Amino acid sequence: MRDRDGIALAPGLIHYPGYLDDAAQGRLAAELAQVIQAAPPFLPRMPRTGVPFSVRMTNCGPLGWVSDVAGYRYQPLHPNLGMPWPDIPESARAAWDAIAGYGAPPEACLVNLYDPRARMGLHQDRDEADLDAPVLSLSLGATALFRYGGLRRGDPTRSIRLRSGDALVMGGASRLIHHGVDRILAAEADLLATGQPPPDFLPSGGRCNLTLRRVRRPVAMRSA
Repeated sequence: MRDRDGIALAPGLIHYPGYLDDAAQGRLAAELAQVIQAAPPFLPRMPRTGVPFSVRMTNCGPLGWVSDVAGYRYQPLHPNLGMPWPDIPESARAAWDAIAGYGAPPEACLVNLYDPRARMGLHQDRDEADLDAPVLSLSLGATALFRYGGLRRGDPTRSIRLRSGDALVMGGASRLIHHGVDRILAAEADLLATGQPPPDFLPSGGRCNLTLRRVRRPVAMRSA
């Protein structure tokens, strides 16, 4: 990993370009391959309507985020296997410890797999009880055109490119901003600059995004 200062895009929204170097990306990809073998990706669906997402996903950590006709929620078991989620990769935990700036570990790590046609509309990450904790995003594979706005859906938005190895922290005043992925730039699918092929779990020209979150407020903070 590279020790470098982040770029403040807005208060609490910090971009770390190239945070994971080639070796760190390779380690994380190897760890994710084990996660995906233990917890195969599934296709989430919209609450009530059951319309499928364009992004496949899985989770690791004590809790995993799921979406289906019953709604959005965190649960300890894979929705198809009924098995606990695998542990969060050490590389991802190390990034949380280094740049999240929070005194408790993450409880959920969402693993989103984008094929070149996948999108994610503007939304807020607000299903967590602990909104004091930041959200940490790590990117592998193709570049994503990431859009972010404000606390209201109609606020002005801006876009940046999230490239393989980039980290992004959303916390503080930006913890509940609207954000999404407009498109995947498949031509920039460069998981490793060393020329190593992408891992089997990554669609050709696709992107993998890890989102680490704290779900429950730590006991010490609840009693304070």
